Amino acid sequence: MSKPTSEPLVSLVDVSLGFGFGDAVTPVVQNVSLDIHAGDVVALVGESGSGKSVTAMSILRLISSPPLVWLGGEVRWQGERIDDKSDRDLQAWRGRKVGVIFQEPMTSLNPLHTIEKQIVEMVQLHHPVTARQASAKALTMLERVGLKDPPTKLRAYPHQLSGGERQRVMIALALVNEPEMLIADEPTTALDVTIQAQILELIADLQRELGMAVLFITHDLTLVRRFCQQVAVMERGRVVEAGPTDRVFDAPQHPYTQSLLSAEPGNPPEPLKGEQKPLLTGRDVRVWFPIQRGILRRTIGHVKAVDGIDFTLHEGESLGVVGESGSGKSTLARAILRLEESAGVLDFEGQSLQGLDRKALRPVRKRMQIVFQDPYGSLSPRLSVEQIVREGLDIHRIGEPEERDAAVIEALKAVELDPEMRFRYPNEFSGGQRQRIAIARALIMRPRFIILDEPTSALDRTVQFQVIELLKRLQADYGLSYLFISHDLKVVKALCHSVMVMKDGKVVEHGPAEQVFNSPQNPYTQALLETAFAV
Repeated sequence: MSKPTSEPLVSLVDVSLGFGFGDAVTPVVQNVSLDIHAGDVVALVGESGSGKSVTAMSILRLISSPPLVWLGGEVRWQGERIDDKSDRDLQAWRGRKVGVIFQEPMTSLNPLHTIEKQIVEMVQLHHPVTARQASAKALTMLERVGLKDPPTKLRAYPHQLSGGERQRVMIALALVNEPEMLIADEPTTALDVTIQAQILELIADLQRELGMAVLFITHDLTLVRRFCQQVAVMERGRVVEAGPTDRVFDAPQHPYTQSLLSAEPGNPPEPLKGEQKPLLTGRDVRVWFPIQRGILRRTIGHVKAVDGIDFTLHEGESLGVVGESGSGKSTLARAILRLEESAGVLDFEGQSLQGLDRKALRPVRKRMQIVFQDPYGSLSPRLSVEQIVREGLDIHRIGEPEERDAAVIEALKAVELDPEMRFRYPNEFSGGQRQRIAIARALIMRPRFIILDEPTSALDRTVQFQVIELLKRLQADYGLSYLFISHDLKVVKALCHSVMVMKDGKVVEHGPAEQVFNSPQNPYTQALLETAFAV
């Protein structure tokens, strides 16, 4: 793609940024220069903590100052400097000229308002239309981003949607005003592979239709190659390599770029040795949510989120659960932990979970842990990292205070975090770093069984490899069993011994991972694999 000769839509000129803690300022972005022309699709890639999101959000000053400190440089919109404008002046750009898809939709959507109210508010903020007209536009956008039953989703609240559905709502919010530029911060993180392809095609269609520029922040280099014409690689706050995507990918010059491109999740796990005892068994597991209508709230039907699931997880085994958003994967996980009421049989270590009251469940839950999909939403912003990771030990009164402190340090080292960071708070970390904190919180309890709900979705490929290898090592050392929920089939292949494919609350295929990946029988499984492993 030849570069336009016209003036750039957006220019970053020697931008340097830092975070202030008291009198100290830590540089996080150093002398970044980047031009984005109308119609450009530019990827900003690099590991978690490299400064990608901070750089992008600085365009419209979407990070509060403090803690953000502007150390130097300029941001220009069509030649006009905007980094020194007031928040009131920048309202003309935010949402109307520039739309933003944030990485973590649950923390970006208002939990007190319906989806309809939030999209209507975004439309009316920038256009003189009636509520009825704005609502019609909101419905059209939800249809375009592939949400099932858009009229029902309009009336829903964010917590009533799956992670992937919330992400699609964020995309609708960002695109509903047809902006001149879109900042997409990990826009497909929470989406399964088939919806990833649909969403990227949607963004590409709108980009071509509107001549819209796109700044695409991601750790998924496969998506960059398929979607972006230009790429800039960041390491430790600096752009170390930039240029046309084909050139950078085919002939990378910088060692860091070479290491990113060569990173893969790893080889399949070692086979289980001999016959392993069942650890967790499910028979005819059902989670049905009532559909109620009318003043008397009569039940007229059910949403069958999980509908008659059978499975067995053995000691030392990793069971991968895959399927599209809304297929019932996370609902099944919550049912196993008794965070959701369910019917059917659930046995853990030979003990029925269904008949246990809250007091009886407490010692069982010590041996069952979970790592949630959204690391920011699952970490209390009021607690330090040390308090978050140590919380389970405090609740169950495990060890003396000195032993707990030592366990926190060991857990942080295990997930490749500097133990000196334990006195900081979640908002001071990148998305990938927050996910590692969440994994450390689960690992510190030394459970027998861990549910991993999209644990690597927010991580770049190099860190994914480290986390997967860590999970394999812990599994071998302590005989851990994993229920691994993911839309990333490459990661599932690297970690899981067996795979269960879900669609609309039911299992459509289940078997050894090698069999499912090499000889899928169900057309739905075949479609998932074809999309996931497409070059």
